[in-house]
Amino acid sequence: MAHDKTTREHIVEAADRLFYRQGYAPTSFAHIAGAVQLSRGNFYHHFKTKDEILDAVIGARLADTQNLLERWESEAVQPAERIRKFIHMLLANKADIRRYGCPVGTLCNELAKLGHAAQPEAAMLFTLFRDWLRRQFTQLGRGADADALAMHLLARSQGVATLATAFQDDKLIRHEVKLMCDWLDACTASRAAHA
Repeated sequence: MAHDKTTREHIVEAADRLFYRQGYAPTSFAHIAGAVQLSRGNFYHHFKTKDEILDAVIGARLADTQNLLERWESEAVQPAERIRKFIHMLLANKADIRRYGCPVGTLCNELAKLGHAAQPEAAMLFTLFRDWLRRQFTQLGRGADADALAMHLLARSQGVATLATAFQDDKLIRHEVKLMCDWLDACTASRAAHA
């Protein structure tokens, strides 16, 4: 049974990569089976439909995102440091972002265009980040506008990812990350001045 789980996880990881790099709609069972070097019969043993694979990919991304947020919580004592980790995620992933865009944004956009039933589940990835950022801004003493600040930062990071892909520009990412960090410092300083 352990082999089945490993094979299933391998399929989900390969599908996740392919959905990100070439899109959900253009990715076929044959593409995924080829990436994991499985016969179609073995492949169908694990997943009967592409939608089942999509559900598993979204589930894995949600679990990975939750683990990432928990790691940031444990690594950084101050909420501003944690928010900075979110901002710096653009730098850590800049090569992939430049080529393929944000993995969350591109999947949500594609599923919305397709009118796919899984779009709300995919959007839960943004909700995880939104809720987490709101908690960090609340801990910074910005409870009244914490959700607005969280949404602003999410929107800005998505805009940066989109433009970095459109213009194939790493410098844009570095420049915008610096501006977002400066903005975060200003948010922190303005709250400290009023305290």
